[in-house]
Amino acid sequence: MIQSRLSLFTCLLACCAALMISGCSKKDGSAASNEQRFFNVGTGSQTGVYYPTGQSIAKLVNDKQAEYGVNLSVESTGGSVFNTNSLLSGDMDFGIVQSDIQYQAVKGEGSWKDKGPQEKLRAVFSIHPELVTLVTTEESGIKTLADLKGKRVNLDSPGSGTRPNAIAILKAVGIDYEKDIQAESLSAKEAPSLLQDDRIDAFFFTVAHPSGVLKEAAAGGRQIRFVPIDDPALDGLIKSSPYLARSHIPIQFYEQAANKEDVSTIGVKATLLTTSDTPDEVAYAITKEVFTNLESFKKLHEAYSVLTPESMLDALSAPIHPGAKKYFDEAGLSQP
Repeated sequence: MIQSRLSLFTCLLACCAALMISGCSKKDGSAASNEQRFFNVGTGSQTGVYYPTGQSIAKLVNDKQAEYGVNLSVESTGGSVFNTNSLLSGDMDFGIVQSDIQYQAVKGEGSWKDKGPQEKLRAVFSIHPELVTLVTTEESGIKTLADLKGKRVNLDSPGSGTRPNAIAILKAVGIDYEKDIQAESLSAKEAPSLLQDDRIDAFFFTVAHPSGVLKEAAAGGRQIRFVPIDDPALDGLIKSSPYLARSHIPIQFYEQAANKEDVSTIGVKATLLTTSDTPDEVAYAITKEVFTNLESFKKLHEAYSVLTPESMLDALSAPIHPGAKKYFDEAGLSQP
């Protein structure tokens, strides 16, 4: 009798343990389908386009929590470099990252020169184009990149994608940012007030258009001007940087600016990046929800209006995450 009761007790313990294990929520994909697993996505300043982009992606995924068991939260961060390092350290699950920063991390260049290629990174898809934008005021007298010499110029904060863009452009046209200008390292969201208060003469900002930050700058008492980034000396930079392409800023979005025509510049793309640690089914769910709801997604911000399924596989330097690739294969999509 005692042995029978012990056997029954042992059986009950085993059943309880099995239930506890099956009910645990894990990021490794072993959770029961009705359990919630929590992931985050690093974006950028709340005044930029990265933050609403993260919110838009999260909404599509979180609307299907019952199906996927995935809860995606959005973090406002310092930008592309910060997001990439947070992915590598495991503090972030997904991050929105400029295509040039993705390229540098994968190749072991730029901020990762001393660390070598970051082989853990995985691409999910690319999003909107982002243009390197240089803003000044009419009264500054700055009309070209060369006019920046001796001026107070904000390069954006360390960890942003803008800063390496600005430094590379200045170097290409023969301007040493440490010697030839008075370089500032403040965040893009601070730049409009600094410009209007005459505390800086110009600022760089790599961003999708239209931008709330740039509209804020244009609405001030000092009339702004967008400076063309079209110096012939940039040809070498573009040739050596497969993630860069010539483009233009649509001036229709900024009627208060002094410019009357679209402004020449160069640009990159925003990309959604993750790591090899992310479960395949989670990357698959995010990719599927964005692509199958692309027309609705495009209506969430004017910057998305140019998106096509094909263009969202451009500018991806890291290996495609297997979960994203599964959806692309199902949809008949492939990288160019």
